[in-house]
Amino acid sequence: MPKTLSLILGNPAIRISSAGVFFFGFAGAATSPYLSIIGIDELGMADRAYALVMLLGAVVSVAASLLIGNLTDRLGSYRLTLIATGLAGVFGFGMVYLLPSLATFTISKVIFVPLFTALYPLIFANVRTEITGMPSAEMAAVNSGVRAVLSLSWVLVPGIVGAALADADNMLPSFLFSAISALACVLLFTFGMPKMDKTPRLRPTEPFFKAFSAFAGAGLWIRLVAIALITAMLHMNATVLPLIVTNQAGGAVSDVGVLVGIVAALEIVFIIFWGYVERVVPNVVTLVIGTVIYTIYLFLLGNVTAPWQAYALTVIAALGAAAIISIPVTYLQNLIADKPGLGSSLISVNMFSSAGIGAGLFALGTHISNYAGAAILAAFAGFVGAALVLYLDGMPSRRKDG
Repeated sequence: MPKTLSLILGNPAIRISSAGVFFFGFAGAATSPYLSIIGIDELGMADRAYALVMLLGAVVSVAASLLIGNLTDRLGSYRLTLIATGLAGVFGFGMVYLLPSLATFTISKVIFVPLFTALYPLIFANVRTEITGMPSAEMAAVNSGVRAVLSLSWVLVPGIVGAALADADNMLPSFLFSAISALACVLLFTFGMPKMDKTPRLRPTEPFFKAFSAFAGAGLWIRLVAIALITAMLHMNATVLPLIVTNQAGGAVSDVGVLVGIVAALEIVFIIFWGYVERVVPNVVTLVIGTVIYTIYLFLLGNVTAPWQAYALTVIAALGAAAIISIPVTYLQNLIADKPGLGSSLISVNMFSSAGIGAGLFALGTHISNYAGAAILAAFAGFVGAALVLYLDGMPSRRKDG
């Protein structure tokens, strides 16, 4: 940990990027738990309309990440696009707070907030350019350390916002907190980021969309599917954990909040732990180990019959989840290693595709079985994803990440 901290704190661009990740996480954590309450209960949006808005926002987010990532590679500067995406967050969150209506909520969630979410892969792309040339283990450790900062914001912020708004008439002020956090990102990247960054100018004369030819190879798509199958387990857990705990295990709703909080706190510790493991174990093998641990957790979760059993699973849940949320960052970047912006945008592609796979697995699992069966089905899918990654890149003759 001390060496990882020194690598992060010793580089001004990485240090600012880490602070930016925290405020990015703050913006998301301040509003995400209350979006459905604000949109449906407080602003009166219909259930189907809300679902459509969320879907459109997710699609725009992926498209924005890909296009902005490619643009950044051509511009040769992350500073400009980091500031621009941060400003999108300021406008998007701020307009809902200042002018709350169905129209502003929809515009915010379909246009401005998706543009703001492109900030996340851009930050990791910026970090990537700073750590290029480091040993692969140190690169992975830095990525894991920066990712841990995001987890920290999600541990701290929901409770802070919930306490601050406990006596409020509505949850709209959460958008104000998010707007202020987005403004903090803008200020960080405007005044803290070195004006001359290290971003290479990658083939600036080639046609803009020529860069997307990197997606033509079947190998990239197979790897994306494999990682999505793994990451889908996290989405499945977010869906079935409350249902299993409160129904099958006979627990209370309050148990769900406590369980999620415990796991989130432990994840920070285990993200750093996996960073150490990656110094001695190859990146792909480490990911597979973490994935197998999480498949075991989901299988056991599907069989809990009492709340205490769910609590007993928090350590193994956090250990596996920490690997799944941190290690794929480097793996995905390496799929298009010569284009840091476009390569890092695969993080957004994975978030979207894994959410879709998770939803599909939940629908199939509950159709043929129950919530427990859905959890076990997702565990099987995650195991298949791990097997694919191990087959494709786990052996020295095949490995792409060194």
